[in-house]
Amino acid sequence: MGGRYGAFTFCDRITEYVPARRARATFAVPGNLTGFSPCLTAEATGQLAAWVAMAHIGFRGRPVAALAHDVRMHSEVRPGETLTLEVDIEECDDSAVFYQGRAHVGGREIVRLIDCLGPMLPQDEYDSADDLAREFALLCGEGAPPGRFEGIGPHAMETIDASADSRSACLHVPVAAPYFVDHFPRRPVFPATLLLDHAIRVAADLVDADAAIAAPLRVSQVKNVKMRDFIRPGEDVVLRVTRLAAGDDGPRVKLEATIGERKMATAQIAFAQAVLEAA
Repeated sequence: MGGRYGAFTFCDRITEYVPARRARATFAVPGNLTGFSPCLTAEATGQLAAWVAMAHIGFRGRPVAALAHDVRMHSEVRPGETLTLEVDIEECDDSAVFYQGRAHVGGREIVRLIDCLGPMLPQDEYDSADDLAREFALLCGEGAPPGRFEGIGPHAMETIDASADSRSACLHVPVAAPYFVDHFPRRPVFPATLLLDHAIRVAADLVDADAAIAAPLRVSQVKNVKMRDFIRPGEDVVLRVTRLAAGDDGPRVKLEATIGERKMATAQIAFAQAVLEAA
């Protein structure tokens, strides 16, 4: 499977669609995966908003992840489960899309996106408008065959600095990877959600080292996400997380991602005690 619309596209069928207003879709997480992170669930929700936004402007442009005020991560979807994705579009035009979103499995909320903004960029620099229009028609009709996604695969990342209050790691973005086929075919860009996924791992290493915390922790919230520039294939990104004052539910850290002197992304990551879920 995999390939175009399988390597990094997380929507099987759009089941409800009100142009420029809202949409609902499903995505069946393949059962053969080892996991499907909350960051990928957030990506799936954002992609549904992107489909609505692109269709509204005739696929002349496409939104890219730039600002997310609040991403709340409540649970993880298990391989073999089917996500329901929902988005409400607050504003949408040729310059940007502003939206809210959520993903759930039955009554179990997985992720909620609050106040997300995606600036529109010229479509022809990144992808084929005709290809996207055909895929959108398929998603709104009979739907795409499930099980196309084959996973992300490992990325090389090494710790370069560690102290009681901070961690730094170097993430080596591959020169080639299957997801670049979707993200994007004419101008490959490392997905912001994969950057956050790796940053959360660095942050978890920092907070898990705190001997004062006895219970297991999980990421619960990523706030004030700001992507400042694109990350290209083959670049090395330094992820630095620094401890902040603890929140009501648990530890918090500040993220700064850089390439040389360039600041690529910033965010705050919060953790809470993990709650065991019934199988």
